[in-house]
Amino acid sequence: MRRWVIAFVGLVLAGCSAASVAAPSASAVASASAAPAASAASSTTTATVASTTSSCTAPAQAITELTEGPYYKAGAPQRATLSTTGVAGTPLVLTGYVLSTSCQPIANAKLDFWQADGNGNYDNSGYTLRGWQLTDANGAYRLETVIPGLYPGRTEHIHVKVTVNGKTYTSQLFFPGVSQNAGDSIYAANMLIALNSATTTPRTGTFNFIISV
Repeated sequence: MRRWVIAFVGLVLAGCSAASVAAPSASAVASASAAPAASAASSTTTATVASTTSSCTAPAQAITELTEGPYYKAGAPQRATLSTTGVAGTPLVLTGYVLSTSCQPIANAKLDFWQADGNGNYDNSGYTLRGWQLTDANGAYRLETVIPGLYPGRTEHIHVKVTVNGKTYTSQLFFPGVSQNAGDSIYAANMLIALNSATTTPRTGTFNFIISV
């Protein structure tokens, strides 16, 4: 497989520190429940970017680009909330950043997500649990979805395409503590979401994409 420089940095793993993963406010850093708001005061934004830049060492972490699989559909709507009323699955809020290998935030990076519902079913006739968004001025994103279910041969995962400057990186995000991870031939341990251990609703997690630009 070709290898691309994209990196995962969670709240508890090496790479960008926790301050670079969560939102600017102290409470958000503790809970990892939200990305920085675009309307944040300029001084807060500057501090956040500076913290991200100074603490990130993630370029040492390289991963393999992963297959998009058979269920990708072009034409999904632009939206940050993929889940809708009645969709099976535990609610999940995933936040993080898209950063360069020099740890600079990448604004307007396109993140295209698609996944199965909590029962392991994809919507192949419509666009449920499919959508794309652009990162804000801080390179931050926020995704509201559900934890995907299992289906034969696959562990829990969320598909993603990250597009920056016309170049697209295709990969998949995985969940810690899932026994089926070991038997999934596509699974990559360094694409694990940092999932908050608190069993609140929604569950919260973080994942940073660090790419070569």
